[in-house]
Amino acid sequence: MIDDLPAAFFDVHRDLPRQGPGDDASTRRALALCASLRAAPRSAVLDIGCGPGAQTLVLAAALPEAQITAIDIHRPYLDELTLAAARSGLSDRISPIEMSMEEMPFADASFDLLWAEGSAYNMGFAEGVAAWRRLLEPGGCLAVSELVWLSADVAPEIAAFFAEEYPAMSDREGAAERIRAARYTLLDHFTLPERAWWDSYYTPLAERLAALEGKYAKDEAGQAVIAAERREIEMRRRFASDYGYEFYIARKEE
Repeated sequence: MIDDLPAAFFDVHRDLPRQGPGDDASTRRALALCASLRAAPRSAVLDIGCGPGAQTLVLAAALPEAQITAIDIHRPYLDELTLAAARSGLSDRISPIEMSMEEMPFADASFDLLWAEGSAYNMGFAEGVAAWRRLLEPGGCLAVSELVWLSADVAPEIAAFFAEEYPAMSDREGAAERIRAARYTLLDHFTLPERAWWDSYYTPLAERLAALEGKYAKDEAGQAVIAAERREIEMRRRFASDYGYEFYIARKEE
């Protein structure tokens, strides 16, 4: 849980453009695949696990009449989004709320679009997409990205890494089947490009790690955080062909 993470983790991740792989172009691409949204421009959107809200701002710009509720359990991320929305003139259409994705009190069929970029794993991918279905209007769209295996024959080192970090990780078809099992119709899916890992996430993260190295030189917990983040980045450099983020777009049928 987030309360168990050391303070250095949040120091490392503070003020990054994104809190995981993703980019604006991929957000727009996924949104374009939500055909039902084109017929309902005044959509109600729920951004689940929004972080600092890079994708929230993209959605608001692309859906100029939509009302977007953006939830996260980490207040500083929501504060970043609040400031960014104000700077962009979007405060009247983006509502950041401190809330757990596991306990969302919204009424059934409250939203036309559920959005979850790289966040569903916090609840469990299968559990999340199943639990959230009730929040969608019939015909509404789910857009969710998930970490998956891209190769059937992965290197032992990266297999061991994710056995520790994300043991529930599946392959592309496995994640797709979890969506179907939750009674959605899968419309499309695509793999995030390599630039989505680096431009707004790993490159600025690596720069921040270097900047904080001196601050945590005598802090054992801080050193452990920095080492873990660097190990993750190195895994990506070496084994990018073995795993990736897959963006899934699905519909709740009538």
